[in-house]
Formats: sequence, structure tokens, C-alpha cells
Amino acid sequence: MDPATLTPSAADLDLEVRRRVVAAGQRYTANRQAIVGILAGADRPLTTAEVVARSEGLAQSSVYRNLSVMESAGAVVRVAGGDDFARYELAEDLAGHHHHLICTRCGQVEDFTVPTGVEARLEAALGEAAADAGFEVDLHRLDLVGRCAECR
Repeated sequence: MDPATLTPSAADLDLEVRRRVVAAGQRYTANRQAIVGILAGADRPLTTAEVVARSEGLAQSSVYRNLSVMESAGAVVRVAGGDDFARYELAEDLAGHHHHLICTRCGQVEDFTVPTGVEARLEAALGEAAADAGFEVDLHRLDLVGRCAECR
């Protein structure tokens, strides 16, 4: 199995997010735990409205504040879509390495992965480009921007 596709169990995920949130000087509340569960169960980055729609009784303002706290703690990342709405997902080291397809018409963001061999060649090419610029790479993110199947 490709190590990039390994993701932690729900209990391990919860413990790691709790560790990051507490290390950032915040509490890991039931609402934050619920949001982590929603993001972990999603197959793509979600807007705050989508998180609210998938929750039981969380207010949008609460979701927004909690996502911000977890983003600052390094447990959640913001993904820019092709519209005015930010989307959120678990940090790559928690959710597994993947890339994004971003639709410029509807704004939808979808996750995708590439075969291990392609990923290795991509990593090498990006590393070479970074080295040529005197840049040290920690990780890479690849966003393909265009139109989704429905908008084409």
C-alpha cells in the first residue's frame, strides 16, 4: 500500500487534532470534534455552509470560528475554490496526500490522486524546479483549474 494513502483511524485522528488544538492554546470541544468528523467523512473540501448542512445543530458562525482555530493549529487547511467560498479539509498529513480539481465556473473543488509512479515523477520534477530556484520544498500541492464535467 502507498504510504501517502494511509490515513489515521478515527480515534488516532481525534487524538492528533486534540494535541494540535491544545498545543495552540485552545480547547478541543465537542463542536470541533464534530467538525473533524464531518471533514474526515467528506470526499472533497467543504464550505462552511456544507459543514453546517452535514452537522446537527452547529451554527455557521460557530463552524467558521472553529475552522479558523483548527486552521491556526495546523489540523485544517483552507482550499481556495473557483468562486468566493473558501473550502476546508483536514491537513494533508492527517488526510493523506492528494491534489485538487477546481472548477472556474461553479467553484466546486474535488480531490484526486495520481498513481504512485506519476506522483514520484511529479515530486522529482517539482524538486528539480525548486532546487534551480534555490528553494527547499517541504511538500507540494497541485491544483488543476478548469471546468468540471457538469460545467463543460
